[in-house]
Amino acid sequence: MGVAMKGHLLALFTIICWGTTFISTKILLVDFSPIEILLTRFVIGLSILYIIRPEPLKLRHEEHRLYLVVAALSGITLYYLMENIALTYTYASNVGIISSTAPFFAAILASFTLRKHAITGPFIVGFIISMIGIVFIALEESSLNINPKGDILALGAAVLWAVYAVVLKKICAFGYDMIVITREIFLYGVILMIPPVIFMGFNIDLIYLLEPVNLANMLYLGIGASAICFLTWNFATKYLGVVKTTVYIYACPVVTVITAYLVLNEPITLYKLIGMILAIIGLVISQR
Repeated sequence: MGVAMKGHLLALFTIICWGTTFISTKILLVDFSPIEILLTRFVIGLSILYIIRPEPLKLRHEEHRLYLVVAALSGITLYYLMENIALTYTYASNVGIISSTAPFFAAILASFTLRKHAITGPFIVGFIISMIGIVFIALEESSLNINPKGDILALGAAVLWAVYAVVLKKICAFGYDMIVITREIFLYGVILMIPPVIFMGFNIDLIYLLEPVNLANMLYLGIGASAICFLTWNFATKYLGVVKTTVYIYACPVVTVITAYLVLNEPITLYKLIGMILAIIGLVISQR
């Protein structure tokens, strides 16, 4: 199997997992706050990565640490905090649409900071088609309403994910073990969560956490969606580059719709079906 094919399979696997996490999060939000879920899942993910790769990272240059901190701050701490806070100010449909612009920002940043990452015609066409599809999916049951605070936060989260993608590609070029790199990014991400946790409060109840349903969903978010998926996403970025990996985000709403149909019995309407088809077509075109 070629390196490119490995990258595509890893990116697809990651998006399939991330597209299903809304169900686990929705279940956990009954007993836990967003910051409690966020910190707990990444502490679990960090623990798993330390079990897999316990040896310390020996940096060749101290400046490499700065890249790790920026990746943790942009892709973990601030991205998830801004997205979660955005959901308290604006509609989930707004956040879904705006967050899906991350590949566009990633392409712009990559074109300025990385070689051989010019924005191409197919990418623009694919972006437009996918965004139309995502709008169909997100607005099928609600109308788009402008909520400045929440929408700006969601836009900021999309830009931060683009920053993470570009910085990660730079880190990949350093030649370190990818598992160790992912573990270190998690470590700095958890450390950087401490100030917001102190400000927002953290009072997780072990009685609720140990309930089978809550424990299973938290472990899925921590081991599957965090430790494993960040690792597979990082490998995909290493193999495919920033733009080709990031455009898989277009498929995330498609996975969410299918999962909601299979698990929650939510119907797949004509608008959702059209949106799913357009999102996938846009993804394929962007890959060219």
